[in-house]
Amino acid sequence: MDARTVGELPKEKNPHGVDVRKLYDTENAVIVHITLQPGEGLKRHITPVDVAFYVLEGRGVVEIGEERQECGPDTLIESPARIPHRWTNESDAPFRVLVIKVPRPTESTRLL
Repeated sequence: MDARTVGELPKEKNPHGVDVRKLYDTENAVIVHITLQPGEGLKRHITPVDVAFYVLEGRGVVEIGEERQECGPDTLIESPARIPHRWTNESDAPFRVLVIKVPRPTESTRLL
């Protein structure tokens, strides 16, 4: 069994400059944990595979294509491949979300 906690994992360098930690990375899928502090956000980008976001804590604003919605804990959001998207934390508390990419991307994410 391989068990790990987010806090023991190293922060991954990323073009967004936010706290990203890779929880799971196999040839089939990737699961990433992102923490956005108040005022932080991801740059608008395109992912080459479908992505599912699961909100763990706080409130964040997700933009997918032309749609924009505020989401809270225990919400699952689907983001189709190759559609521009981003998250922002417009609240005054930390925001945590799981990012699930299936299948594992073979191309890089592209910033817009």
